[in-house]
Amino acid sequence: MALREIARFVDVYEADLAAAFLESHGIRVTVTERFQTTVDPLMQRALGIRLMAHASEIEAARDLLARVKAGEFAESNEFEPTAERDMPSGIGGRVIAVMTAASGGFSGTSIPRRLKPVHWIGLLLILSMFVVPYVLLRMRAL
Repeated sequence: MALREIARFVDVYEADLAAAFLESHGIRVTVTERFQTTVDPLMQRALGIRLMAHASEIEAARDLLARVKAGEFAESNEFEPTAERDMPSGIGGRVIAVMTAASGGFSGTSIPRRLKPVHWIGLLLILSMFVVPYVLLRMRAL
């Protein structure tokens, strides 16, 4: 039995999600052009990623994908992040990013072994920008 196209996607990840969804509903599908598009991502837009299935399963697969697009399988997510929860991590992330950029950045995950002397100097300069004013303020308050 020959394979026929169910749908065409622009993104390989979207095609893989649709394939996994259809497989979970008992429809065997194949994602084509995966190799070409992962080697050269610009080809995703040119070729598209095709989802293929046997001719006897095409109508059921297209119906399921249409129902997904309509939002029939969507669930409410009560754990969706809110602005209040994201605030501290966003500020902390910005501070760490600025400190890392100002100190020259990290070149690996093992800080003592991977940081070059220039990085240590930058890190000490950043720390002194925070520690020295704090100490001076504490001495002034006494």
